Amino acid sequence: MKVYIVGAGSVGRFLGETLSRVNVEVVYAPRNLADVVPYDADVAIVATKSFDTPGAIATLRAAIVTPEKCVFVTPQNGVGNEELLAEAFGARNVMAAALTVPVETDRDGRVGARNTGGLALAPMADVAYNWLVATFGSAGLQTTVVSDWRALKWSKLALNVVANASCAILNVLPNRLVAFDHIFTLEIHAVREVRDVMHAMKITPIDLPRYPVRALLGVASLPSPVAKAILSSRVSGGRGTKPPSLLLDIRAGKSQTEVDMLNGAVAAAGSRLGIPTPVNAVYARVLSDIANMPQLWPKYRERPEALEGEVMAEVQRQRSLRKHKT
Repeated sequence: MKVYIVGAGSVGRFLGETLSRVNVEVVYAPRNLADVVPYDADVAIVATKSFDTPGAIATLRAAIVTPEKCVFVTPQNGVGNEELLAEAFGARNVMAAALTVPVETDRDGRVGARNTGGLALAPMADVAYNWLVATFGSAGLQTTVVSDWRALKWSKLALNVVANASCAILNVLPNRLVAFDHIFTLEIHAVREVRDVMHAMKITPIDLPRYPVRALLGVASLPSPVAKAILSSRVSGGRGTKPPSLLLDIRAGKSQTEVDMLNGAVAAAGSRLGIPTPVNAVYARVLSDIANMPQLWPKYRERPEALEGEVMAEVQRQRSLRKHKT
């Protein structure tokens, strides 16, 4: 099997190294489109950040010799990537994916992963691709297949919104975030907004390898003090001092993050469906503003009251809009 990987970050290299151990031929795309050379791949893995998906598609158009015979796998965070790839290469050729293995790159550039989690796959069309599933499994990666690709991606999104954007805005690690009582209440509301949007879209949440997403949404539905007590211990114990992805991007001075495909996607769907999503809307807007104008960050760094004030103002704004519509 020949695999072409666009995105040589932690996820791309982890999957590439994993497949290489079972004698799969792996080639990584160059950074520059002008340096792309044709490659007759059986599988293409898109491991870029979600906002880079259009660029990845341009690379794939130039690289993949026979795209109609290639399977495009998308282990990216956020929603919307699969639709773009389906438009470019056909839904029958796209396999949605969610990787729940904690992967990170150390200071020496080596990729490391904990021996937990796995890979969940869901074809966009009614095509099994059993050979691909078997290959990932033979490489020692716990691999499961689910039938609903939207449920797969939205269930992963529900995990990704917890202690991510808020940590980035406040410049704190998850174990400190749980100490901000009012902000952690907002985390509960952010998860509830995801739950409500999924319900309105008729998407049933599913569990992912190592992560019981249905339990997460169930806990978020409990009274806030109970939900906070349960989730705060899970967040501080599970993520602790590991910086979430959005915080890493802001600390690195990135001018663009995946927040629009995470919290922003929830807010956009909520606006379209008439579902209130003030927390996710504020998280997406504020973090995007900070990425574009780093001089705004001191307004929020370790200042939970500033972020809470923005959310309260958004709650009132959305209430006013709903009142005028009725």
